[in-house]
Amino acid sequence: MVAAVDLAGCKWTSIRCSGRLRAHTSAYHFSMPSDARLLPAPRWRSIAAIWGGIGLFDATQTVVSMKAMGMHHAWVELFVFQLLGWLPWALATHWVMRLGVGAPMRLGWPRGSSSVVSTLRGWALHAASWFAMSVGASLWAAVTEHLLNPWNPSAPPQPVLDLFLLHAYASILASLFIYYCIVIAGRMLEANERLAAQRAASADLARQLAQAQLDALRHQIEPHFLFNALNAIAGLVRELRNDLAIETIARVSEFLRHVLHGAATQEVSLEEELRFAEMYLDIQKLRFGERLSLRLNVAPALGHALVPRLILQPLVENAIKHGIACRAHAGLVELRAERTSAGLVISLYNDGPVIAPGVLRETAANDAPHEESRDGNGANINDRGGAIGLTNVRNRLRGLYGAEGSLAVANVDGRGVRVTICQPWRESADKGSGVQAA
Repeated sequence: MVAAVDLAGCKWTSIRCSGRLRAHTSAYHFSMPSDARLLPAPRWRSIAAIWGGIGLFDATQTVVSMKAMGMHHAWVELFVFQLLGWLPWALATHWVMRLGVGAPMRLGWPRGSSSVVSTLRGWALHAASWFAMSVGASLWAAVTEHLLNPWNPSAPPQPVLDLFLLHAYASILASLFIYYCIVIAGRMLEANERLAAQRAASADLARQLAQAQLDALRHQIEPHFLFNALNAIAGLVRELRNDLAIETIARVSEFLRHVLHGAATQEVSLEEELRFAEMYLDIQKLRFGERLSLRLNVAPALGHALVPRLILQPLVENAIKHGIACRAHAGLVELRAERTSAGLVISLYNDGPVIAPGVLRETAANDAPHEESRDGNGANINDRGGAIGLTNVRNRLRGLYGAEGSLAVANVDGRGVRVTICQPWRESADKGSGVQAA
């Protein structure tokens, strides 16, 4: 398929593979004018098969019916003559289709002088093309009949001119009908391929838009972590814990290098994502010390599972912020992962204050709270369902996995909160060495 469109003085050309119905997005672009046409590529095998079938049917029917009526002709020559009579139409089919797309015959009377000229030009070109085809087909029939002489082989063949005039008069309406059928078939194929190209271009545009949205969501996490890390460092400095502040800066620098190393990827192995989460927890341990304990329960075989990049860090951050930081005694953060019939299930539990029932219902309904909400200890928990935290994770899961990706938040026996991620099971090509449970 070849489409050539003049856009602002530039020649924009797209090439499609001939003989294939599958559309490529390069064959159509949304910047094309609405009257741009996709010119049909040659499909000589299909053309030969269709016209060969028509010729065989016509030749067989003619020979069989005449022989059944007791007529006497040169049957082999008659069969060949009837079969070869369709050859001119087979050879001209592609060019007639191409002309039908490039210069369409509009039935309605157009408005505007330029449209009138274009319409008249199209009709004139098709009239000339039909006339040339009719003359060529009649001449070909006259020559083949003169050479084969199928009707009466015992008598000398008629002159070519007489046969030409006979065929020309007899086939005027038939040739007009055949020509118009070819034009209609060409327009139908063009419309079908144009629709396929538009759908492919729309799907490609939707894919690019979804990718951009996922990138925006992922990039939203990175500065959010950096701001929180800087706040933690500022807190250590205010507490005159300068050595810990310096060590935290070094850990943050190492974490950011890992984040930026694979910034273009949407998914990483669970093993790598757990390393990110442990690096973040190491940073937080410098601040909270013995108040923060981590329990990791992940089977080594799950390490090669693919998960969204930086999907655990905001969950761990929420667990620490609302489960550890808001109380004086020690707290637990437990991370579990398992493979089920539905896919990969990752859960993160903290034994901090539970979420108020109203806020929990709002979070479960995928709506971030807009007014200030407090947990059982009076802490503001808007960030639990805010745009940076759980909502970001939920939107990324939906963007990558559709309905198969979900996030759920639930209180656990009135003494903790569990966040559960469900996603399809997908494996990394590099299975690595697995994950060590802690």
